[in-house]
Amino acid sequence: MESAYHARNSGGKFCLIYNFHPSKSVYLLAITSCHTPMDFAEIILKNRSYRRFYEEQSIPEQTIRELVNYARLSASSGNIQGLKFYLSTETAKNKLIFSSVRWAYYLKDWDGPTEGERPSAYIILLGDTEIHKTIDVDVGVAAQSILLGAVSMGYGGCMIGSLDRVSLRKKLEIPDRFEIPLVIALGKPKEKIVIEEIGEEGNIEYWRDEHQVHHVPKRNLEELIIHLF
Repeated sequence: MESAYHARNSGGKFCLIYNFHPSKSVYLLAITSCHTPMDFAEIILKNRSYRRFYEEQSIPEQTIRELVNYARLSASSGNIQGLKFYLSTETAKNKLIFSSVRWAYYLKDWDGPTEGERPSAYIILLGDTEIHKTIDVDVGVAAQSILLGAVSMGYGGCMIGSLDRVSLRKKLEIPDRFEIPLVIALGKPKEKIVIEEIGEEGNIEYWRDEHQVHHVPKRNLEELIIHLF
């Protein structure tokens, strides 16, 4: 006899495990604790550009591979699929990558996270020029998929496009056939980020207050919509 199993969230504290029998009988098999998954809006709101992390909290290699798989399964312009990925969870490699990235353009008096607050892992997006010369659209799609996946798992990250690409290529021995459009820093976030509406002066620069809370101005929705049905 065939049966199907189903877990239903019950108020965020317990999951009720059911057995659905072909005869349409329903049996309660077990009650177990479970984690309430975030809804999509919550994931979007929590997906900020985190630049400080609990560095000692490592990210398993399998988790990094799963994030890349989200990118693999995402849309690709013309279905070209010209992206490749360099993964690093090792301390020595992470230090090499860290030394080739530049952090937080608008925070002029900040040189980036100090030791203990640096990323636990990196994913370097590479464009394989032997497949296609242009991968700009795919880079954004893949990076967003990776970061949304990271947030859903309790992690966070930051897209970094300000790089010393010559140094990074040399340190990691990345072949010339690969462009280096973007680095994604990943880890367990250690900072609070607040979204604010842009003021009348129109300043879009993010900033930190005296409590190290990171403030990010966003344009309001009505300003963005230029035509309503």
